[in-house]
Amino acid sequence: MNLPLWIYYVLGFPLLLGPLVTIHELGHYLVGRWFGVHAEAFSVGFGREIWGFTDKRGTRWKLSALPLGGYVRFKGDMNPASIPDPDAAEQASAEERAGSFHHAALWKRALIVFAGPATNILLTLAIFAGFFTLYGKPVPGDAAEQLTVAEFAEISPARAAGIEVGDRIVAIEGERMEDFRDVQDSIMLYPGRTLDVTVERDGAERIFEVPVRSVEMEDRFGNVSKVGLIGIASGAASFDFEPQGPIAALGLAVDHSLGIVDMMVTGIGQIFTGERSVQELGGPVKIAKFSGEQLSLGAMAFINFAALISLNLAFINLLPIPALDGGHLAFYAAEAVRRKPVGPRGTEVAYRAGVALVLMLMVFVTINDLVSLPIFGR
Repeated sequence: MNLPLWIYYVLGFPLLLGPLVTIHELGHYLVGRWFGVHAEAFSVGFGREIWGFTDKRGTRWKLSALPLGGYVRFKGDMNPASIPDPDAAEQASAEERAGSFHHAALWKRALIVFAGPATNILLTLAIFAGFFTLYGKPVPGDAAEQLTVAEFAEISPARAAGIEVGDRIVAIEGERMEDFRDVQDSIMLYPGRTLDVTVERDGAERIFEVPVRSVEMEDRFGNVSKVGLIGIASGAASFDFEPQGPIAALGLAVDHSLGIVDMMVTGIGQIFTGERSVQELGGPVKIAKFSGEQLSLGAMAFINFAALISLNLAFINLLPIPALDGGHLAFYAAEAVRRKPVGPRGTEVAYRAGVALVLMLMVFVTINDLVSLPIFGR
């Protein structure tokens, strides 16, 4: 559809975040309901209620004004972040304890909390497995030819390091390469580093230390990303697609998802070490921008992007930060080890610090998103 790009921005964000947040919170809700915990409210979005209804179980289902997340508030929660009220928990009557989240068994609370990120992970695996089932597994037409250096770019650190045309790349940093996509993945994430590249020449393997160029690349929408290049071209680029059954497709989906998580961890680590700029962090504004751009490319591109964001939501929520799911799980782990809950004072301080950290991060990435927009000079 030839629509103005801004329309895709307006449509893409709610079409992306609404279902993903709803699925995440449904994971919490369904497992909680399975264990007999009463949900007082289920909200898509934060803040003031725009529309809602109360079901026969007494759960208030609502759509709220700020579409940047959502929550399930269980019985006994002090707020939407599921922070317990220690005084109320200790003084609760038997009737008040029935169906209360914070009076459920420890393992039940842990499973209810983990169910949200787990649902996002399952959605990601379902989408990727569906793609592998529909399209098949990409396999190189000629793996040996793909790994053979056919030519060099005008600026080529690989050539300067001593690699020659006809050399076959067999490993990078000791990791064996299966096809040229493996080579690209092993280099693009590490601009500015020097990598050990193992090649086969005349039947013998040689190792070259190759400095990776840092290059800023711009896509069709003007988004700039920093990637690593060593200036080589493959001898072949063709891929065949082997049909996959559901089980094999699921295995490929798991491998693909693990690769994406590894890339996320690597990227975050590079930001902390200063190898990458904090400007590469993205928040809701960038998600809205990218979701609109992917929607403009078609349904498959948008669904693939939804799988990536779903995996990101699971990853972020599992970080051990109080007020996030991972923070709750960390407290439950401490409770399991100590055989008693963390003290009320410690819990309150940790949760307040966690909420403050999350809010500061949200403000930072939002400002970061805004200043990267074209109206501010980018």
